[in-house]
Amino acid sequence: MRRIIAYLIRFAAILVGYVVASLAASAFLHVLVLAHLGYTPADPEPTATASLYFSVPFVALFVAYFAFMPAVVVILIAEVLDRRDWLFYALGGAVIAIVFLGFVHNVGDANFDVTETNARLAVIGTGMVGGIFYWLSAGRWAGSWRRAPLLDAQP
Repeated sequence: MRRIIAYLIRFAAILVGYVVASLAASAFLHVLVLAHLGYTPADPEPTATASLYFSVPFVALFVAYFAFMPAVVVILIAEVLDRRDWLFYALGGAVIAIVFLGFVHNVGDANFDVTETNARLAVIGTGMVGGIFYWLSAGRWAGSWRRAPLLDAQP
């Protein structure tokens, strides 16, 4: 019974970590786009700042949607191999972003494809930030469900 509870707690931690990673990736993407457009925090516009409260979580839904399947693979690999280092998750986020870029390129829709080099690098950097934030919130305890103490088997 305690092992099932440990599994459920780990699953909840993974879900929370995925939400945190999606929000962080969305926020980082917003920072990159706004900086590219010349928006500076030294002279903030109230409408632009207030719109971020809606825009960051909204874009995070798209980030979470498009990154879900490759992220499941990376998270499963991390859990099975007990990977707890930040570099694994940063590189895993980059791989997830590259898989996303490959997907949008193969869809065949010219309006959906990311063709500029700077935009591709921004997406890969966004994936790395998402991976690091996943590590901060859930990845540092990867594989802990296998080492949960068995208190039921006391002498």
